[in-house]
Amino acid sequence: MLTIEKLFAGYGKVQVLHGISIEVPRGQVIALIGSNGAGKTTTMRAVSGMIAPSGGVITLNGKSIGGLEPYDIAKRGLAHSPEGRRVFASMTVTDNLTLGAFPRLTGSRPRGDVAGDLERALEMFPRLKERRTQLAGTLSGGEQQMLAMARAVMLNPDVVLLDEPSMGLAPILVEEVFRIIARLKAEGVTMLLVEQFAAAALAVADYGYVLENGRISVHGPAAKLRNDPAVKAAYLGDSGH
Repeated sequence: MLTIEKLFAGYGKVQVLHGISIEVPRGQVIALIGSNGAGKTTTMRAVSGMIAPSGGVITLNGKSIGGLEPYDIAKRGLAHSPEGRRVFASMTVTDNLTLGAFPRLTGSRPRGDVAGDLERALEMFPRLKERRTQLAGTLSGGEQQMLAMARAVMLNPDVVLLDEPSMGLAPILVEEVFRIIARLKAEGVTMLLVEQFAAAALAVADYGYVLENGRISVHGPAAKLRNDPAVKAAYLGDSGH
């Protein structure tokens, strides 16, 4: 489905990723955990085309997407719900969601039932349904996060990248976000999840990778990582942070 092989990427002369390899099989949730500055968001940006990799191969459904423009990568079936939400503040909730389906409406992705998917997204995110005519900029941080996730799903993508979906949210909203991730997983949505709450990420994931200083230090089935003493000590703690 999504394969990252020996990926190098960074900003200018600063190399952040040093040859990482990650496999995201169809229908699975893969968690990428690590401390701040480890390179998690850089990984997501390199995969979705927001920055150009300096080395390595990224393939989606067997075809190389490394170095393509973000809109070309979206057309090929990869959706990115970025860190910091990035909703279109001056557009309504419904318009933001419809924009998520833009490649489907322009014929560069299979169209399917866009209207039906919009209703399904609103059912999945009841807070958005209540605010469907509201401008996205007037939503709370938690509601904007849900909108960013729902917008990504509206592409009807093969793979969704979720970058820190719980960042800055109240605990009750964090629980809701993870309930939605679990529901998407149950519906067969393939996801690469970057998340500060490592315990919650590994609880919903099938497999996990730990990123340290731009390198994968350990990887394995999520249940195994949850019980790994070194991973527990470094990332899980007593509070799940």
